[in-house]
Amino acid sequence: MPVIVETPDRISDQDRNDLARIYADAPEWLFAPFAGTEDLVTSALAEGSLVTGRFNDRLLGAALLQRGEGHWQLSHLCVRTITRQRGVARRLLDEAQRMAREAGCELRLAAPAGHLESQALAARAHLPLVSF
Repeated sequence: MPVIVETPDRISDQDRNDLARIYADAPEWLFAPFAGTEDLVTSALAEGSLVTGRFNDRLLGAALLQRGEGHWQLSHLCVRTITRQRGVARRLLDEAQRMAREAGCELRLAAPAGHLESQALAARAHLPLVSF
């Protein structure tokens, strides 16, 4: 599946609907410190931290990518339920790692302390895990 990773500075109404679908099944802990999908998306667009995975003109996954001086941090990674297990999250992770490397930075994955799925994802991607 050729997923195109983008860092949009603005999104269409269709993209906004796709993001709502992506985060519709997300657990509550994924939104912290945001109030919900709209708050997360609005903040990410304002900060320039939104990264998305697109296939056939539709968004299938999204995350926040905070660019720091010594390291970058990927958080709030979510893939639409019906699209999971098809490499979308992996593509977002790989592209974030590539961009961080090009900037001379290390990429870290941020997730709640003790979250087993995030620990496994970080291990598979050979990324340090930062707990919040």
